[in-house]
Amino acid sequence: MLTFRSGWGRRAVVLALGLAGGLAAATRVGRRRFDDRIRTQAGELISAAQRPVPRFDPTDLAALPAPIQRHVERALPAGQRPIERGRLRQRGEFRLGSAWHPLTATQWFTTRPPGFVWDATIDLAPLLPVRVFDAYHDGEGRLEARLRSTLPLAAVGPSPGLNEGELVRYLAEAVWYPTALLPGGGVTWDSIDDSSARATLADDDVSASVVFHVGADDRIDRVTAQRYRQETDDVAPWVGTYDAYESYEGIEIPTQAAVAWRGADGDRPYWRATVEPEGYVTADAGEDAA
Repeated sequence: MLTFRSGWGRRAVVLALGLAGGLAAATRVGRRRFDDRIRTQAGELISAAQRPVPRFDPTDLAALPAPIQRHVERALPAGQRPIERGRLRQRGEFRLGSAWHPLTATQWFTTRPPGFVWDATIDLAPLLPVRVFDAYHDGEGRLEARLRSTLPLAAVGPSPGLNEGELVRYLAEAVWYPTALLPGGGVTWDSIDDSSARATLADDDVSASVVFHVGADDRIDRVTAQRYRQETDDVAPWVGTYDAYESYEGIEIPTQAAVAWRGADGDRPYWRATVEPEGYVTADAGEDAA
């Protein structure tokens, strides 16, 4: 049992409890405000989605480089409606410094116009989550991180470098919405060889290029690009890998992925996760998956 020799001890405890309660209340308010901002951004992204091009016709594949033709033929059934928007769930790890930390995330995306909102939680330690908001919308990239959704740790963008870097991410992740790679989806292609091709996407004043590498099984297993890196305020070699393809609503997509910065001393991975779609909205569908 706690005992106090004077009223000062009791008053100190009351003060400490009051401060703790006030801090908890401020944390709840900050978390709620950050939640609202992210949900608002996701809502604006979804509401801006436009109806995309007609459904997939295999005769259109002649316009694609040979390796991308093979991937699309495998990934998409004939007559597939273009994916307009959707939502992905991610569960994996994020690297901070030399340590990997548990990560969970929800990502909303649209294909016309291209955009995404990524809402992630990285557990630094028990009861110490970092909330990360990463987005590309209306030609602008933004990145924000907050400890316990309240204490600001980082806030970046929009800027020309970040805008382009976030569009690179969107394009590289088209493996999860592969109708965006089809003719009419806004991507232009340049053949490289029988296993790779370069995709370029322009969104008003922002442009991004990604090389897609297709494996012997005719699936995209890797992407490479020069991507803006915040730490150096410059572009750097970047690589993403994809594995464990499964069928979702008739579309073949990878369920495991990882990304890394590529340097002279080798690759430095910083994100790896299992990815699961939670719903696609196609051009002819009226239901809202988000």
